[in-house]
Amino acid sequence: MLGVNPYIAFKGNCREAIEFYKSALGAEELFTQTVGESPMSDMGPAENIMHCTIKVGDSTIMMCDDPRPDAAAGSGNISLAIGLNDPERAKQIFGNLAKNGSVIMPLEKTYWAEAFGMVTDKFGVRWMVNCDAPK
Repeated sequence: MLGVNPYIAFKGNCREAIEFYKSALGAEELFTQTVGESPMSDMGPAENIMHCTIKVGDSTIMMCDDPRPDAAAGSGNISLAIGLNDPERAKQIFGNLAKNGSVIMPLEKTYWAEAFGMVTDKFGVRWMVNCDAPK
């Protein structure tokens, strides 16, 4: 089966991002390997994350610490979209992601959703929270 997963490279703060997404989104950490634990231990600081996979609902997000000196997480034109049908949970998730980040569009009712908002989190990652009407 073919699938596509987002992969985010951070500027040396991937561990902090993992803990943030675990708290903000209820993410589950499925796998993590540091540079020091890998066969490529000469690629950078031993504590840097070589690879991590987290699970958010039915989706996975992969991430690492970018070993390049000019790394710039969150600078691309990609947003991660979260879809749910619980307005209170949408409000909670949006607030969690907005903490120390910036709101692009407040979470509010739209013609297509019970609630929709866009936010850039404190790591520079853009998120769209879309909440359908409760069923």
